[in-house]
Amino acid sequence: MRIENQPGYVLHARPWRETSLLVEALTLEHGRIGLLARGVQGPRKQALRAALQPLQAIQFDAVLGGELAQLRRAESTDVAPRLQGPSMLAGFYVNELVMRLAPRHDPLPELHAAFGLLRERLRHAEPLAWTLRRFERDLLEALGFGFDWASAADGAPIDPAARYRLDPQEGPLRQLSERSSQQRRSLATGAALLALAEDQQPTADDLASLRLQMRAVLLHHLGGRGLKSWEMLGDLSRP
Repeated sequence: MRIENQPGYVLHARPWRETSLLVEALTLEHGRIGLLARGVQGPRKQALRAALQPLQAIQFDAVLGGELAQLRRAESTDVAPRLQGPSMLAGFYVNELVMRLAPRHDPLPELHAAFGLLRERLRHAEPLAWTLRRFERDLLEALGFGFDWASAADGAPIDPAARYRLDPQEGPLRQLSERSSQQRRSLATGAALLALAEDQQPTADDLASLRLQMRAVLLHHLGGRGLKSWEMLGDLSRP
């Protein structure tokens, strides 16, 4: 099958043999796809190599005849976000997350759109934690795993003053207030869940309460096997 003038975002590229690259891309019409880019070495191929860097938006032609498509042409359609420090690690994180969760050859236009929004938020240095939580929300929704963020699993409206555990299948479960302070800090605030529902950035404390609960949901869908980027974040937090 021929793929022509297909828009996509590069997720990952690694060398293959001496002159080629194996590329993972998130495309508009074909979902996540593996591309074999042959003969990308040499001065005349500099533009092609630049187009196949992670987070780059591209348009490409390819021939799909199995698990991998043979890349015939690729060109950049914009300038990739220039990321440093935590933003660079965030880019590595979302690319790894999409590669692990998005099935191959399954069109997910909502995920393609969410990834485009994420790139622009990273480009403009919007608050990083909020940018990531919004993308995680949109990723779950695009994959069919999303929640009604304004309602608890039992159908009751979310109480902004309460604390919730996110069950990967049932959604937000209200937790009793008798828990210890440490246990409560690991739970998401109702205010944070409502902020996701309304797409309005919460306070710093409410936003921080989302991280562990969102990670637990993602870990469930990852089959219990964590991400390398989570390990890197853990290494950076140690003295």
